[in-house]
Amino acid sequence: MPLFDLADDELRGYRSASVEPEDFDAFWSKTLQEARAHDLDARFEPVDTGLTTVQVYDVTFAGFGGHPVKGWLTLPAGTGEPLPLVVEFVGYGGGRGLPHEHLLWASTGRAHFIMDTRGQGSAWGGGGGTADPVGGAPSYPGFMTRGIDAPENYYYRRVFTDAVRAVEAARSHPLTDAARTVAIGASQGGGITIAVGGLVPDLAGIAPDVPFLCDFPRAAVLTDRHPYREIGLFLKTHRGRSQDALRTLAYFDGVHFASRGSAPALFSAALEDQTCPPSTVYAAFNAWAHEDKEIEVYDFNDHEGGGPYQEAAKLRWLRSYA
Repeated sequence: MPLFDLADDELRGYRSASVEPEDFDAFWSKTLQEARAHDLDARFEPVDTGLTTVQVYDVTFAGFGGHPVKGWLTLPAGTGEPLPLVVEFVGYGGGRGLPHEHLLWASTGRAHFIMDTRGQGSAWGGGGGTADPVGGAPSYPGFMTRGIDAPENYYYRRVFTDAVRAVEAARSHPLTDAARTVAIGASQGGGITIAVGGLVPDLAGIAPDVPFLCDFPRAAVLTDRHPYREIGLFLKTHRGRSQDALRTLAYFDGVHFASRGSAPALFSAALEDQTCPPSTVYAAFNAWAHEDKEIEVYDFNDHEGGGPYQEAAKLRWLRSYA
């Protein structure tokens, strides 16, 4: 696919037309306060994986509504003191998978926590096992219009809350260093990472790759690829509800979380990406509030983005932060 979005100079100056709700902060403060009324109850069960260079824990913690959410915590074998912590969120339709799928970050001498995404984990990878008690057991996508009638009901309210609680759960383990915590993720995981970066004020850094869930007003009309296309297909049937849908989505737009970002950030964008178009990524990057921010751009790549090259970029970048 040739370049289809804005030119380079336009991308670097682009700002989203997404309108921030007046009660955005109050909405999220109340949401997290309600979640924290439930005991975090983070449990770490050792797992015999057959891996000898790492120790893996099967983690369960209380997310949104006190609902049980799963994750893996992986530590270098023989760890005896708190380590820098990488908290990772996964792409659309995926789950936490199997422990041997996630060895990169522990092999750098860091603790690594990966969160299962509620209701997903049935489209690719090793799967997931976290139900969404509000919406049912893990299922095939899509999720983009679940509860779109009101922000209180919207699916990503639960997911973003789970993600904040995942950081808290991972930090509660005695062998993780809360002061050196970085959030990462690609695609949906990148969008969740941006939300966490706006909701958790004391992260050491964030690294969202080709992030999803940004600049909904533009994304919904610019690309016909899923998952954004789910919004258009919903509105194709539910005629006349576009503004109502956009009002709900505004509470979950990465652009508004980015304006509250208080940590250094490394973004990535791919200029032929029709799944998460580059202008939507730049909308969040340009809004990111912390002045220490960089973006890696892959000129001739689609949604695979930088792939292993971006992993190498993150390995270099993280040396300064965690």
